Amino acid sequence: MCAAIYAARNGAEVTLIEKNSQLGKKLSMTGNGRCNLSNMNMNEKMYNPAAEKRIKQWLSVYGVLDVINFFKSLGIVVKSEDGYLYPMSGQASTVVTAFENELKRLGVSVVYNEQVKSVKVHKESDDAECYTVTTNNNAYECDRVILSTGALAGAKSTMSTGDGYYICKQLGLSVKDTFPALVGFKCDENEIMPEGGVRCTAEISFHLGNEVIASEYGELQFVKDGISGIPVMQASSKVVRFLSEGKPIVAAVNFFPDHDEGDFLSLEKEMLRLRDDRSLKEFLNGFYNSNINDMIIRRMKMSSSMKMKNISESMVLSIFDYYRNCKIRLKESYGYQQAQVTSGGVSLGDIRDDMTVKDHNGIFVTGELADVDGRCGGYNLQWAFTSGSIAGTVASL
Repeated sequence: MCAAIYAARNGAEVTLIEKNSQLGKKLSMTGNGRCNLSNMNMNEKMYNPAAEKRIKQWLSVYGVLDVINFFKSLGIVVKSEDGYLYPMSGQASTVVTAFENELKRLGVSVVYNEQVKSVKVHKESDDAECYTVTTNNNAYECDRVILSTGALAGAKSTMSTGDGYYICKQLGLSVKDTFPALVGFKCDENEIMPEGGVRCTAEISFHLGNEVIASEYGELQFVKDGISGIPVMQASSKVVRFLSEGKPIVAAVNFFPDHDEGDFLSLEKEMLRLRDDRSLKEFLNGFYNSNINDMIIRRMKMSSSMKMKNISESMVLSIFDYYRNCKIRLKESYGYQQAQVTSGGVSLGDIRDDMTVKDHNGIFVTGELADVDGRCGGYNLQWAFTSGSIAGTVASL
């Protein structure tokens, strides 16, 4: 939609082919329905390492302030919440509606319920091409083609099935292996997890043997079969590739990340004074979340009814250690349907700075279809707007 608007504003005749029965289905779900448009803390380090150098250049062309001004032009007031940019309405639906209204105002023809099957190239001369875009229902002749198909991530309702990869391969482009990203993980079936869902602030690190693959801090979410939350999602693109290769990944959780060694030692000493007639369950009652307490007791193969006076000091210290280093073996990610973005995609080596692809000056690749994925916090939408604006502008020239 962004590419279509920029092209139409420059006077191009634009046809937008939509696979769904409505526009912006995935956009309407972003940011828990609030639509995190971008982030004031914007830099190339927020993206996958393979994309950093190129992203820096692209962001210099179309960055955060350009996104804010673009949405102002659509009548969307943007607000900052600790640097995270949202529409003032707090509703992603208003962003989608603003896009729809602008497309209509500009006279963009929108075709619904059609799936693009192929893009055929017709050579007019050594320097000029035209194209035929074939869908399940029709064929469209055009001078430029912008591929903004998205990728594989998203709920079934978004119809994110990776069609663009097939089309790009037909065009001779290289597509790197894809994986779900910004996604949670299922744990090993033998892991003991909380009986009820738990949210807690913690530090989590992911280990392959002695190597720390990633480490994050924030609000974790524990469920019966796995872990999620922003810190897990932030690390997921680095972790999921190893899991897909069958490598053993262990997540280590520190439930007391704001306590240094001295602070925690003092806390242990204070708690040890309470070794009396109270039960282990009562002893831990005010120490941490009750569901996490129960999980750790079960992991330690202990009874919550045991009297504290009958538990040795060394065993109590072992229990406390678990709160600083709770290890969870991971099995797999929750998959593309629960992922926010796709890692991998069309190789950036096949995409020029103006978003055209190698060997074809009139075909553009944008957004999630390219091998670019960012952290949570508006970075992936920024990339969608950056790549779409550049492609739409260049295509209209």
